[in-house]
Amino acid sequence: MTLDALIDTLPIVAKDLKLNYSSLVRNNSELTPQQLWGTVVATAIATRSAALTGAVLESAAAQLSPQVLEAAKSATAIMGMNNIFYRFQHLSSNPKYATMPARLRMNGLRGHGVEDVDFELWCLAVSAINGCGKCVDAHEKVVREKGATEELVMAIVRVSSVIHAVGVALDAVAAQAVQPEPEVAAV
Repeated sequence: MTLDALIDTLPIVAKDLKLNYSSLVRNNSELTPQQLWGTVVATAIATRSAALTGAVLESAAAQLSPQVLEAAKSATAIMGMNNIFYRFQHLSSNPKYATMPARLRMNGLRGHGVEDVDFELWCLAVSAINGCGKCVDAHEKVVREKGATEELVMAIVRVSSVIHAVGVALDAVAAQAVQPEPEVAAV
């Protein structure tokens, strides 16, 4: 199922999500197509919603080159690891953890083959979804140093928030669909 078709299946309680999706994805004028669709891919995967991820990957294949699509997936994978590690360092009250080396391989941050600012924007978007303040801070600083405006950062975060919410709504619908029928007591 295409992403547009999937969005059209959202229930009435998700009307705002449909409207926001329409303005931020279908009719986006703030982001380049690569920035937009890379963000949609990275954040859909980060939602862990199988239905959303499948539809996004199908739709994004027509929007992105294979190399860009793989880079967006890579951003999600590396941030899935880093967001846990650095969020732990940030949340722990033990200051020693912040001084200890990560000792995690992070080659994906360099060998992705796309514009650095776009890759960093995708890392920022995934970090926002995963709630890692340390990574949000670090990637926001990098994109700003590379010339991204605060408006561009907010455009990415808007798209990310809507894609995440769509994943949540779709998973709620799916969960409701698999609920067993209540048993009727025998008389």
